[in-house]
Amino acid sequence: MNILVTGASSGIGFQVALQLSKDSKNKVFAVSRSDERLDTLKEEAVHQNSEAQIIPLVGNLSRGADIERWKEEIMEHCTHIDFLVNNAGSLINKPFLLLEDVDWMDVYETNVFGIVKLVRMLFPLMERAPEKLTSNTSLNQSVRAHIVNISSMGGVQGSVKFKGLSAYSSSKAAVINLTECLAEEFSAYGIAVNCLALGSVQTEMFSTAFPDFKAATTPASMAAYVADFTLNGFQYFNGKIVPVSSSTP
Repeated sequence: MNILVTGASSGIGFQVALQLSKDSKNKVFAVSRSDERLDTLKEEAVHQNSEAQIIPLVGNLSRGADIERWKEEIMEHCTHIDFLVNNAGSLINKPFLLLEDVDWMDVYETNVFGIVKLVRMLFPLMERAPEKLTSNTSLNQSVRAHIVNISSMGGVQGSVKFKGLSAYSSSKAAVINLTECLAEEFSAYGIAVNCLALGSVQTEMFSTAFPDFKAATTPASMAAYVADFTLNGFQYFNGKIVPVSSSTP
């Protein structure tokens, strides 16, 4: 399988890429702004599986030129993408009245617009040939591609909200709604789109938002769930928002 994971330099994305690379048949395209961290990811992947296939894609989701370059690099290795994990995220912890326009743009460029640009670019590599899409349910499931958007419980309507996270939480709410819209539009092209709304995970980003709070889950533990859902969730869900949280937040 050909899989692309964004935000693969640390935390959940790093661990998801590691998890998926355990299968030597998987080509894992790992996206990050840090080539050094991607080198570390590749070293760890090869350490656990000498035949692991990690292909680094260095750049920034907010830059259209980087995304276009990734497409060219991907096509040097394969002709299609089976799974996309939109995990990259940006968080600013600042009271609403102190947030400036640049703060909002920084968060939305990564958390929302980056997903939009990447999905738009990868769509030709993910859509399935119409002749393969039949009314047969099992066949439909076997040929579908799968986009998994990583959101947050903070973006779920009615969930507990936290001071200072208005930009972050509202951007994650946008990801949730975008997921539902894309699932409807892409169903005819053999692409399932789902969203995981994660609770607390002890990542660098979480520690920034909640420096005095111990998260309920480790990145490795959550990554095992995300990786399995990526590979199998499309057989049971499409256009769904799945809360993945055992605690508040």
